[in-house]
Amino acid sequence: MNPLRFVTVEGPIGVGKTTLARRLAEALGGQTLLEQPDENPFLERFYQNPKQAALPAQLFFLFQRTRQLDSIRQQDIFAPVTVSDYLMAKDALFARLNLDDDELRLYEQVYGQLTIEAPRPDLVIYLQAPVDALMERIRKRDRAAERALSRDYLQKILDAYTRFFYYYDESPLLIVNTAALDLAGDDADFQQLVERVHQCRSGRHYFNSRI
Repeated sequence: MNPLRFVTVEGPIGVGKTTLARRLAEALGGQTLLEQPDENPFLERFYQNPKQAALPAQLFFLFQRTRQLDSIRQQDIFAPVTVSDYLMAKDALFARLNLDDDELRLYEQVYGQLTIEAPRPDLVIYLQAPVDALMERIRKRDRAAERALSRDYLQKILDAYTRFFYYYDESPLLIVNTAALDLAGDDADFQQLVERVHQCRSGRHYFNSRI
């Protein structure tokens, strides 16, 4: 069985991607590749006024992700496993969700001019949770930029992820229902997930209960 080299954790805002990516990297003896939303100066403005700030917020993330993935591409072949808390394809997913037609055409032109060679994940872990659970988690972590995030917008993100992963087949996929799991604080839940991670080398898999 080939070793895992690049694992991606994906899912909607507030589902626990970054926390799980950090725990997995530690358990697998690897390193993390994490989004840096706090570095985006347009994000809070976007949640407050989406039409005004959608394009600069989207382009900032595009350039940030491109730089990060380029650094991974240049790593030595003997580098340890990398666990990321995003899939590059999410950039276009959010662009289609947030931009109007003219902005989307401009975004696509910019995207087309960039050299983006995202590594193919050995495994994608897609975290799911109902919108009410996500809103509660977002409220508890209380990030300033997210205080204006609406339930309706979060539901649109959930729906977009559902459509995207319904057709996703570019890498092995592990779909995790986090509603009844505590992957951040419960060691038993986390260890069961780690065991499933080691078993997933092809196809589509599900993990949704303490069994």
